[in-house]
Amino acid sequence: MAVRIRLARMGAKKKPFYRLVAANSEAPRGGKFLEILGYYDPMKDPAVIKIHEDKVKYWIEQGALLSESAGALLKKQGLSTSHP
Repeated sequence: MAVRIRLARMGAKKKPFYRLVAANSEAPRGGKFLEILGYYDPMKDPAVIKIHEDKVKYWIEQGALLSESAGALLKKQGLSTSHP
């Protein structure tokens, strides 16, 4: 089972917000996930990004891969995304 850190879309039509989750790579975008690692709300001005750094670091240490969008969010927050 390969684990990916990615965004899961939530919210109503035309009013999205996203959860940063650790999920099985084969699970659908809005489907089952292992753990919530934070959230991203692009509808606020300025956009709100809340990330649990310790949880993200734990999953990266366990070998989880980042999606492009999740990696961009982590980089924007100043978190290192490389393996130790």
